[in-house]
Amino acid sequence: MSLLLRLNRISKLRNVAAISQSNSRLVSTTPKKSDTATVVPKDKVAEEPIDFTDHEKNWVTWGWDLNNKQDDRDGMNSSFFFSVTIGLVCSGFYLAYTPDNFRKDWAQREAFLLLREREAAGLPAIDPNYVDPAQMILPSDEELGDEEIII
Repeated sequence: MSLLLRLNRISKLRNVAAISQSNSRLVSTTPKKSDTATVVPKDKVAEEPIDFTDHEKNWVTWGWDLNNKQDDRDGMNSSFFFSVTIGLVCSGFYLAYTPDNFRKDWAQREAFLLLREREAAGLPAIDPNYVDPAQMILPSDEELGDEEIII
């Protein structure tokens, strides 16, 4: 059985190879007879040298001015300057020096003042009886019964 499967695979590979060979092109590197160089007579050659110093010829606009290269560059430079300077630097300073939105500084100051008052009165920093035990109403042992108490 495995021999039949192997023969079937080999025949499929032969079909794939035959199809790929029929669809492939051969590339020839030999020169063609019709490829010849043309020579322009001297009288038809331009006598003026070509000036490659013209920068306007290959100018691509930034979109600020479509006709004037200098105005286009000035617009691009000023927009980048103001967007980076004002957008990043000034907004960074603004965010760094804004007041505390979550009142973290206020809470720390209040805690410091309360701690100072308690130390001046001779009390501990944190009272173990934060709530007066006389004001707390606790259930009796009969009311609790067999309930588990988790502290």
